Amino acid sequence: MLDTLRWLSLALLPTVAAALLVRVTDREREPLWLVSTTFALGAFGGLFALALEVHVARLTGMTIEARASGEGPALLFLFAFVAPLRELVKVAACWPAFRSRHFDEPYDGVVYAGAAALGFASVENGFLLRLHPDGAVGIARALLSVPAHLFFACLWGYALGRARQTKEPGSGFPLLFIGALLAHGLYVHLVYGRPAGALVVAAAVLAAMSAVSFFLARDLLRRGQERSTLTRMSLASIDVLSGPPSIRRVRDAMGASGRPIMLRWIAIGTLVTAGAMVLGACASVALGHFGGVDFSIVDEHDVATTAPLALLGAGVLAAFPLSGFLIARASGIPSLLEPAASAGLAIVVVLGALGMVGPVAVVLALALAPIAFGLACIGAWVGRT
Repeated sequence: MLDTLRWLSLALLPTVAAALLVRVTDREREPLWLVSTTFALGAFGGLFALALEVHVARLTGMTIEARASGEGPALLFLFAFVAPLRELVKVAACWPAFRSRHFDEPYDGVVYAGAAALGFASVENGFLLRLHPDGAVGIARALLSVPAHLFFACLWGYALGRARQTKEPGSGFPLLFIGALLAHGLYVHLVYGRPAGALVVAAAVLAAMSAVSFFLARDLLRRGQERSTLTRMSLASIDVLSGPPSIRRVRDAMGASGRPIMLRWIAIGTLVTAGAMVLGACASVALGHFGGVDFSIVDEHDVATTAPLALLGAGVLAAFPLSGFLIARASGIPSLLEPAASAGLAIVVVLGALGMVGPVAVVLALALAPIAFGLACIGAWVGRT
């Protein structure tokens, strides 16, 4: 009985906390019965998806664990079947709410998509913690999975909210849904498909997901304010934190603004970014040497040995905001296009080089690539004139 209560409480506790966060940021207070229904549909969808995954795994011999079925088959199973199935059942769970008259504000896309994701996450965590009730690694994976499910749902939920506001379907939902699939597959591979050491990378990716979710939610809240006649703002609203630039301003800064694209600055920026990455890696190694860090002890199966890898990754990632700042300041261009393009090109070059080393390095680099790109854009935003 105590074992059952232990895994059940661990499965529901993070879900309840995340649900309270979604509820607090929703000023319009959606009907509780509709939010609860969406949550329940997400939970039933989770039961269906997990049962189908187990059945297909038995038929094909493929699993999400790389050590059990191999790197290639595990990734194929994730991206071709598991991630699409999980996100589709979440969309199906929130579709009745989307078609209802209560879905009348842009932010409602995040609310109902989040409710469906939380229902799915509760079932998934209960299923996994029931199999591994006492493992610390299992608990860490469960805690990391709940906000990740919220992020995946926020991507296409944001598109649903925009579509309801503009009354036009557009291309936002298909593009962001595909982005959610890719992010879901890669994240599940890090959290469940690889040994425990990959959880360090997953935690860094989760921090980036939280930042993106903040901007998406704030954009929808602002769009809702533009249509609303309410003048009172909740102190708990995400929109209170209005310091960082809006998505609209960043999107406008990414354009060329009617001027020719400065290819020479993209080429120079790629070289600067590559050099900064080498400099950051060398600085991390030097700092580790003076601090007595042994880089040879890194073992993906042991979380305690991943500190040197985290130090090296921090040095490489620190190169991106620095290079973005330098490129924007040196070029004198108000747009983020050239610094962003140079950072993206440098990332592609690095991924190509790591492809000759091994698939593990490519997977880890792919997981950190969006963080590096975002840091480069932040540095360019600060350094632009």
